[in-house]
Amino acid sequence: MGLIREIAVQGAQMIFVLALAPLLLGLTRKFKARMLDRVGPPVLQPYRDLLKLVRKDVVIAENASWLFRVAPYVIFAATWVAAALVPTFATGLQFSWTADLIAITALLATARFFLALAGMDVGTAFGGIGSSREMLFASLAEPAMIMMVFVVALVAGSTQLSWVANFMLTHASLRVSLGMALVALVIVALAENARIPVDNPATHLELTMVHEAMVLEYSGRHLAVIELAAALKLLLYVSLIACVFVPWGLAPPRSGVLPLIVGAVTYLAKISVGAFLLVFFETSIAKMRVFRVPELLGAALMLGFLGTLLLFVSRSF
Repeated sequence: MGLIREIAVQGAQMIFVLALAPLLLGLTRKFKARMLDRVGPPVLQPYRDLLKLVRKDVVIAENASWLFRVAPYVIFAATWVAAALVPTFATGLQFSWTADLIAITALLATARFFLALAGMDVGTAFGGIGSSREMLFASLAEPAMIMMVFVVALVAGSTQLSWVANFMLTHASLRVSLGMALVALVIVALAENARIPVDNPATHLELTMVHEAMVLEYSGRHLAVIELAAALKLLLYVSLIACVFVPWGLAPPRSGVLPLIVGAVTYLAKISVGAFLLVFFETSIAKMRVFRVPELLGAALMLGFLGTLLLFVSRSF
C-alpha cells in the first residue's frame, strides 16, 4: 500500500509540472504587460494557444527527414523527465534517487542537441543561424551549469536533489560560493530559456532570433509539443532554483496529505515570485548584441569556477 501511495505521489508531481508549465508562461506575459502599462493576454492564454495548435494540420517541408518529425517528441520527453525529477512540493519521492543534477544537465543537453538538429534538417538559412547560435551559447552554458553543480555538491556532499534540499533546510547558512552559484544558475537559465538579455521570446525579427529561428518551420501539433517543452524548461529552472536555494516548504519523505498540500501551495507561491522577478529583470534591461552573449555566459562560468575554488581553499585551511 505504501509503494502504491509513493508511486501515486510521484505521478502527481509529473502531472503537476506538466499542467503548471503553461501557467508560468502565462504569468510572465501578464506581469510583463502590467509593468508596461498594458492589459495583456489572459493568464490561461498559453493553454488556449496549445489547444489551437493541436487542432491545426501539420505542414512539413518536402526535404524534411524523419528526424524533423521525431525531434519534437524527443525534446518534449527529455525536458518533461528532467522537470519531473526536480522536487517541487515534496522530497524523497519514489524516483528521487534519479533526481541527480548531472542527469538533469544531460537530459537538457539531449533536448538541445535534437532541437539544433531539427533546426538544420530542412536546410533553411534561419534554422542554420539559430542552431549555430544555440550551440555557441551551449558551449559556455553547459560548463557553467556543471561548475554550479560542483559548488552545490561540495557544499551538500551530493548531487542528488532531495539530499541537497534537505541539507539546505537543516544546514542553511550564508556562503559566498552559494551566492556565486545562484548568480551563475540565473544567467544560465536566462540563456537556456532564450530570455532577455540573451534573446527576446516575443521577437519576430529573424536575424536576432535564436530559439524561434530553430522552430520556424514547425506547425500544428509539432509546434505545440515544442512550445510545451519550452514552457517546461522555464518551469524546470525556476523549480531548480527554488529546490536548491529556497527549499523551505517542501514536504518531508513519507509525509501526510496536509504537508503535501502545504508544499504544493508553497511551490505555487515560489513560481509566482519567480515569474515576477524574471519579468522585473527583463523590463529593467535591454537585449544585448548576439556577440556579447558569450561574455555574459563566460561570467557565469567564472562565477562557478570561483565558487568551486573558494570552497577548496576554505577546506584546505
